[in-house]
Amino acid sequence: MDPMIIAGAIACLGLSAAGSAFGTGFAASSAVGAWKKCYAANKPAPFILLGLVGAPITQTLYGMILMFIMLGKTDVKGAGLACVLLGIFAGLGIGLSALFQGRAAAAACDAQAETGQGLTNYFGALGIVETVAIFTMVFTIIALGKVG
Repeated sequence: MDPMIIAGAIACLGLSAAGSAFGTGFAASSAVGAWKKCYAANKPAPFILLGLVGAPITQTLYGMILMFIMLGKTDVKGAGLACVLLGIFAGLGIGLSALFQGRAAAAACDAQAETGQGLTNYFGALGIVETVAIFTMVFTIIALGKVG
């Protein structure tokens, strides 16, 4: 078993998860602040903000999927360097998508709590940012298919 394959797989998952942690953290902080404003104004606090907070977590799943595919390459001779490079760059792409999705979700939390309008538009914008992670995962799967 090539340890470089394992390192690439773990790098992909770790970088994706780090992005999700940052993204959900940014969004959660904003949601808490938005709820506080609602409580202070005696307005109902919108529960739907949790959906916005959770949006960046899916990128961890994409990293996990790639991790399992990379770990399936452990019997492929010479796949180590390819998996390390793919793991690092795919993890970065997916993780950055999560980070910036969380930044957008933070703004959406504030806007939704203040206006009560535009939720569909906010989720649409988050979906576009999510697409970067999906494309990264799919193109990395294609590249991994060529390894070995």
